[in-house]
Amino acid sequence: MNVDAISTVNAAMWDYGLVYFLLGASIWFTLRSRFIQFRLLPLATRLLLHSRATKQDQNQGISTFQALCTSLASHVGTSNLAGVAIAISLGGPGAIFWMWVMALLGMATAFVENTMAQIYKTKNPDGSFRGGPAYYIEKALGQRWLGIVFSLSLISAFGFSFNAVQANSVAAAMEDAFHVPQEAIAIILVVFSALIIYRGIQGIASFAEKFVPFMALAYISIALTVTIMEIDQLPAILNLIFRSAFGLDHAVAGGTGYLVSQAIAHGIRRGLFSNEAGMGSGPNLHAIATPYPDHPVTQGLVSMFSVFFDTIIICSSTAAIILLSGVPYGQEGETGIVLTQSAVHATMGSLGKPFIALTTLLFGFTSIVANTYYGESSLRFIHNRDQWVSIYRLLVLVMVFWGAVGSLPLVWALADVTMGFMTLVNLTAILILSKQAFLLLEDFEHQYRSGKNPVFDRKNFPKLDSTMDKNVWHENKAENASQQKQFL
Repeated sequence: MNVDAISTVNAAMWDYGLVYFLLGASIWFTLRSRFIQFRLLPLATRLLLHSRATKQDQNQGISTFQALCTSLASHVGTSNLAGVAIAISLGGPGAIFWMWVMALLGMATAFVENTMAQIYKTKNPDGSFRGGPAYYIEKALGQRWLGIVFSLSLISAFGFSFNAVQANSVAAAMEDAFHVPQEAIAIILVVFSALIIYRGIQGIASFAEKFVPFMALAYISIALTVTIMEIDQLPAILNLIFRSAFGLDHAVAGGTGYLVSQAIAHGIRRGLFSNEAGMGSGPNLHAIATPYPDHPVTQGLVSMFSVFFDTIIICSSTAAIILLSGVPYGQEGETGIVLTQSAVHATMGSLGKPFIALTTLLFGFTSIVANTYYGESSLRFIHNRDQWVSIYRLLVLVMVFWGAVGSLPLVWALADVTMGFMTLVNLTAILILSKQAFLLLEDFEHQYRSGKNPVFDRKNFPKLDSTMDKNVWHENKAENASQQKQFL
């Protein structure tokens, strides 16, 4: 299979269609929700802080906080370190501006897809849940075949391609910093990944809940340290980002148009790869959470925080490290994880590369275990058999090993194609279903403004009631709402 041919398909898909489809859909969701990401982000943060109130229901799922951490475990991966560096190298500093734009708009997209995932989740025999885009494509749109195609794309992208990419970045970073052979890193990743993923979603969620906050705060602390050390350069760097985003540093009009288009394309593509808003991966996790208050909008709101934290906080930290360091990027410089390592090394000295290597190890490992669950959930949609899941997990470990020891230009190209197709299918589905998501939002806000603990009553939504599974979102939950502890 020819890498150049796949790259041509990628260029056609992203540069001429999908970028603007994603941008347009996100703008529509933002306007239709009356700028929900700005109005209700403080409320989303408060909901997150109270999310562990669902602990008594953990036999039926995972908490909102665990869902957020596991989702972040996938989002906050090597894409935040290597992906940002690639965006800057290919699209210039202006790509960071478009990453910010896509994240702020994408928060509304994340709200819609994760709210619908909660509505159309499926109950397992043991009382737990599973769900995601494939499930609402089948139940709400009646297109099981399209749900299967989406699931196969997700398995290919997250279960196999992205996991190989994560392992490759980890191995490259560890070899560069500590001269550890890639084969040794491959074995370590396989062994520890197996210990987590064979425990199922409860094990993955428990691991993510403990490690994600720690690694994220550690990385942010280093970025703040670098920023403080180079604080005098910060105004010039911000000016560079904004001017580059609109081509104001270039005098030739034709060249300016091309450079701006590259900044937009790479900024949005890497932003999507980082926070996954609209791609359809996150809903596989947010569908299984037990929300508190007991309303699907709760999970939709909390999912916005994930997008904000991933791109606005973590990716901006990487951008600050690279641009403040003065290390060359683009055609005359390095790219990917090596560029990020060199930037930290230039600023912090000999500790820089080891720190980024260890950060990449933690980020990449948590991404591998979370990505594995995404694929597992999709596989169970196609055929819910434990034997298939066991084979899938084994293949994931094979891909992790192969990714750590090989060169992956083909895998990167295939990942972009499958990611693009996932996004196209999912965006189309949630655009059709978004009316119901906004009706749910109105219901939630009406109860909240009335001083009530918002609770979903399916009888008030006849269209949803007729397409949802009958054994989820029971009516008696609304009757018991007055007994719940107020989250305010």
